[in-house]
Amino acid sequence: MARLSVIIPLYNESTVIPELFQRLKNVLDTVVQNYEVIFVDDGSVDDTWSRVRQLADIDARFLGLRLSRNFGQHYAITAGLDNCDGDWVVIMDGDLQDQPEDIPLLFSKAKEGFDVVLARREHRSHGLFKRISSRLFWLVFNYLTGMDYDERVGNFRIISRRVLENLKVMREQLRFLGGMVSWLGFPQTTVSVRHAPRTSGKTSYTPARLWRLAQEIVIAWSDRPLRLAVRLGFAVTGIALIYGAYIVVKALVRGVPVPGWSSLIVSLYFLFGVTFVILGLIGTYLGRTFAEVKRRPLYVIMETTSRSCRQS
Repeated sequence: MARLSVIIPLYNESTVIPELFQRLKNVLDTVVQNYEVIFVDDGSVDDTWSRVRQLADIDARFLGLRLSRNFGQHYAITAGLDNCDGDWVVIMDGDLQDQPEDIPLLFSKAKEGFDVVLARREHRSHGLFKRISSRLFWLVFNYLTGMDYDERVGNFRIISRRVLENLKVMREQLRFLGGMVSWLGFPQTTVSVRHAPRTSGKTSYTPARLWRLAQEIVIAWSDRPLRLAVRLGFAVTGIALIYGAYIVVKALVRGVPVPGWSSLIVSLYFLFGVTFVILGLIGTYLGRTFAEVKRRPLYVIMETTSRSCRQS
């Protein structure tokens, strides 16, 4: 069994793989004698997989899993978690914004008695728009889910074997690693790291993709949107009753005629809009439930560099 496993999801990262390999090797050789690095190619369309295979030929401690298509980052991480055998597991991105040189810091802190050590990025190398939108997203996310998730914490972390074994039991279709680890409740802490600028290429997370991911995470981790919809329904009903009573009183006491067509149409449009929003929200939850009950595999491994693998 490896003393330390490092899981790195990759998507079109062929240009950074040689540097990533060398920096990982330089660092890990000084940390532990027994380690493995698992690169998970999440359906890349460049030559990422061929580079991974070359590295596996150079050093058998570097392994590769190739997924049949692009399943998503958290599913690629799940594939790595299912196929690693380390006592400790490091999870990091492959674009070198998570720096391999910080792994000893995480490992040292974990040995103080923590099952989870999170890398907290003190200086993020994103643009102003990305930072502001990220901040707003996490404010809304924490409110809707009831969690207190730190926006400066990404995937970069180290977890113990017992955390890994419990994570492998959680097979829900909507994957959010941070929430899943937090839900388990094992002792955790953070260490401060520097978020390096991206050396090449561009992120695959477009604003539209981030928005879809945000919706899925909120739906997966909370029913608060449904409860807010119920409150909205009661609020609209209360306002309608109050306004209706006001119109009746004006008509009976002051002899003011009841407002006509315009106010009626506006009210109908508003109520229909609220109704459709609530129905759409319920439909989204039903759709997520349908996806869960189908029990499809979380990912499909098409090819590996060496040993037999587990699929789920």
